[in-house]
Amino acid sequence: MGVDRSDGAAMNKGFRQSQAFLHTWSGLLLGWLLFAIFVAGTMAFWREGLNRWMRPELARVEAPMQVLAGAQRFLDRKAPDAKSWLISMPSARSPGAQLFWQPEPKKGEPPRRRGRRNNQALIGADGEPATARETRGGEFFYRFHFDLYYMPVLWARWLVGLATMMMLVAILSGIVTHKKIFKDFFTLRRARGQRSWLDGHNATAVLALPFHLMITYTGLVTLMAMLMPWAVVANYSDDAKMFETLFPEAPEVERSGQRVPLVPLASIVQDAERRLGAPVGFIDVRMPGDAAARVKISRAPSSMLSARTPSLTYEGATGKLIWQSPAPGGAAETAGAMVGLHAGRFADYGLRWLYFLCGVAGSVMVASGLVLWTVKRREKLPDPARPHFGFRLVERLNVAVIAGFPLGIAAMFWANRLLPVAMKGRGDWEAHILFLAWLAALLLALVRRPQIAWTILLGTTGILLAALPFYNLVATPRGIVATIAQGDWLLAGTDAAMFVFGIAFVATASRVARHRPVQRKPRGRTSAPSPAVLEPAE
Repeated sequence: MGVDRSDGAAMNKGFRQSQAFLHTWSGLLLGWLLFAIFVAGTMAFWREGLNRWMRPELARVEAPMQVLAGAQRFLDRKAPDAKSWLISMPSARSPGAQLFWQPEPKKGEPPRRRGRRNNQALIGADGEPATARETRGGEFFYRFHFDLYYMPVLWARWLVGLATMMMLVAILSGIVTHKKIFKDFFTLRRARGQRSWLDGHNATAVLALPFHLMITYTGLVTLMAMLMPWAVVANYSDDAKMFETLFPEAPEVERSGQRVPLVPLASIVQDAERRLGAPVGFIDVRMPGDAAARVKISRAPSSMLSARTPSLTYEGATGKLIWQSPAPGGAAETAGAMVGLHAGRFADYGLRWLYFLCGVAGSVMVASGLVLWTVKRREKLPDPARPHFGFRLVERLNVAVIAGFPLGIAAMFWANRLLPVAMKGRGDWEAHILFLAWLAALLLALVRRPQIAWTILLGTTGILLAALPFYNLVATPRGIVATIAQGDWLLAGTDAAMFVFGIAFVATASRVARHRPVQRKPRGRTSAPSPAVLEPAE
């Protein structure tokens, strides 16, 4: 019996068309949010470098144990009777040792407000409390890419989870609908309107396709307990039982009331590093100064793929090891590896650059897809020179988001340098300035023609970014010449990257300013179009 090939071809064509519809709308509806999430997440791969770059007063950590000893001295003076201390182990990547302490609650005292700043400090490379400007640093971009800003965290994570699911749908449907996607990757047609945008979109999509799939899927895994809580509800009666199973800890003990000095934390850390075979990341001290004190040591996330790092617990009064975390089960280990892949904390500098560049490609992929939507539909309008309101709104929102968010980031970096160092709420105002600049970009995009708005916003962003390394040379002790001389490639690379991206933005703005779109006649006219305005056939 013969096979009707025409029916099969029609079915395949119909399936691809349905996937094209799904790809277009899943990418557009939350595309602007996805762009901001992708850009912020890409920058978060270098959050340690930005944490240091945004505190130019701080020297690089050369002796971590000296810093740790200084942190213990500070906490002994500042919070000797605290309920707990938390110390991030300093390294050459970090600006120092970040300290947090939780005071022992008193009877009748109301719960302390979360997010307050009077229970944290930073110990610098010399082992003394650091005097540095208040800043959100690179942590802002890390938190923003899944918590957003100015809205409740739970709402933000649901919104980010929905956007991530639509991103995964857009990637998978894009693979299906672009039947020649890998062949087209090697084709880049310049100055061809819609075809040029499609080529650029395809190239950035295929270039880092494994990364795009990995980062989107693992991003969903980090939110799986919130997005799909049924497995937890079916297997655990309460959250405490779940956390006890997934994140086991040493048995808790009561405060004895007997005052006993804490052994030097440096000695405990050295023993823990020998046992773990890797650097330490965090130190959690419970009931410091008490005979029943406990010191929990966690392995550094940068030393392994899984984000579920093993831990050891010691007696604080004697330094004796009393507990070691059990090996995780298969499900926990898989989840930890997924989260670790997404965050990329395990990556060395070479692999981190690869993560970053793939993130840049992903940002360009989303941006070019948003622009391609308007380019394709303009050609189908009855009168491309007079588009309807909905089209004009999407076109201007593209300008506001794709060119406006980078402008806000550049404004935030300049705010970090120019706001008074002693200003109250300085770190918050850095973030406020980002969003104020973004709002200004939206207003400009609404009142000026798109080509003019693109040129102004991209050009301003480029100038601001390219000028930052020169400002650092003359106004801070961490200019690129000094950091290269000291072998501090993290800060030198940050300055160099800002300059390169600044030049790229300026070049893009110049190209947009010179662009002269082909003038097409309205569709209702009967006269034949001039050959000069016809797109070449594929």
